[in-house]
Amino acid sequence: MKILIVDDNHDFCATLADIVRGQGWTAEVRNSPEQALSFLEAHNREIGLMLLDIEFGSESSMTGIDVLSRSIREFPSIPVIMISGKGTIDMAVKATKLGALNFIDKSSLSNEKLIAVLTSAMDRVKNDSSNEELRRVVESQGIIGRSSVMMEVADKALRYGRTDLNVLITGETGTGKKLVAHALHAVSRRSKHPFITVDIPNIPRELFQSELFGHMKGAFSGAMDTKRGLFHQAHKGTLFMDEIGDMPLELQANLLLPMEQKAVRRVGSVETEEVDIRFVSATDRDLIASMSDGRFREQLYHRLRECEIYIPSLRERIEDIPAIVEHYVAKHNKEMADEKTVSSPAVEYLQQYQWPGNVRELASVLRVALQTMSNDQLEITDLHRILKRSASQPVHYVSTPVPIAAAVQQQPVVVAAGTAPQASVPAAEYSTGGSQIDLGEDSSLKDDLAMVDRMKIEKTLERTNGNVSKAAAILAVSRETLHNKIRKYGIDVQRYRA
Repeated sequence: MKILIVDDNHDFCATLADIVRGQGWTAEVRNSPEQALSFLEAHNREIGLMLLDIEFGSESSMTGIDVLSRSIREFPSIPVIMISGKGTIDMAVKATKLGALNFIDKSSLSNEKLIAVLTSAMDRVKNDSSNEELRRVVESQGIIGRSSVMMEVADKALRYGRTDLNVLITGETGTGKKLVAHALHAVSRRSKHPFITVDIPNIPRELFQSELFGHMKGAFSGAMDTKRGLFHQAHKGTLFMDEIGDMPLELQANLLLPMEQKAVRRVGSVETEEVDIRFVSATDRDLIASMSDGRFREQLYHRLRECEIYIPSLRERIEDIPAIVEHYVAKHNKEMADEKTVSSPAVEYLQQYQWPGNVRELASVLRVALQTMSNDQLEITDLHRILKRSASQPVHYVSTPVPIAAAVQQQPVVVAAGTAPQASVPAAEYSTGGSQIDLGEDSSLKDDLAMVDRMKIEKTLERTNGNVSKAAAILAVSRETLHNKIRKYGIDVQRYRA
């Protein structure tokens, strides 16, 4: 396991590196925030722990706190221990709130103390990185999945949950965004305090301020009593703003100051009341596109998205379907005192379906099938009877990820819901900027799409000289999504920076 040491004092770094290596670990040393972030971007999967100084010289425009914030957002699985020669209680509190594992003062640091801190941290890393623990965290909130992409979701829920940073949860409808919000709350220091949901689309515009911030008696017609708003109810807890992308533009400005100052003023009052709230939001909309179209405020977006968790669609994690089926069958049997089972062919049949409604749709199909089937074992015929109704509905346009869509020249694919998309160009003749892609006759559609996806990413990284942020902007995906794909395909970003 590698430990990354980031400090501008070369002698101090050498001393730390000797101690680290003496304990059997590998030390990597970087002497500036910029060098550290560059190394993390290329080698984050190799790093088990980071020792990070707070103060750097005038040569750098960044501080250790800046690096900590970036690291928590972009590399949440790497725990960070802050070190400082001018440590203060306020600085320690700030670092801890941002997600630092520990804070140690250089002036009181001895070899024995450093070894004890490192050993404790590495033991905790070992425990935290256990997939069993991650599964326990998410499954306790009803999130079922053992795929690598869901383990990343679980890891982020665990890391981000322990901070006070605001989290934006994105993903298609039915993927379980509210469950992830509950998981964030459950592992946070606020878990014993309220989790309050703001159902954005269902709040009438004229009552928006009253519902969120409360009102005074007589503030408007019908205000018979003084009322506490949802901000007050969430005090010391978590405020979950569901479907935040549906909030009308003219109402969005109302959230800016309360989020910034953690204070609200009731309708009809001149007094400001402080509230201690952690904000979690969710949306199935593309907020970047909404900002470009002038439908979402950039200031609000950046306040909401201090961290982001993207939940993959069910199509992106079909290996989780057997476990999800098992969960809902067990739930049905417990509630209905049944002993129903599902045949292996039926599970395979469910894995071949597109699931536009994701886990929510799968759960609904299973519920109907299990309660209406005539035998004790669920078969393909039982499922086909229910799914056939979706297939008979009007056709849907299946949206494909941007890199793949670009590779097939942005041609729409029209299919009936629940059926596999048919390519609109001949197989083995896809083109990416003049290059021919030879798709194997025996390869699956999933493998071919992954190959095209990877080629598009590599071409874009080549074009941007390995700049992941620029590549993400060109591909119209979030930086986090692109990093996930880079790790998935094992792409070496450093190669494009030569």
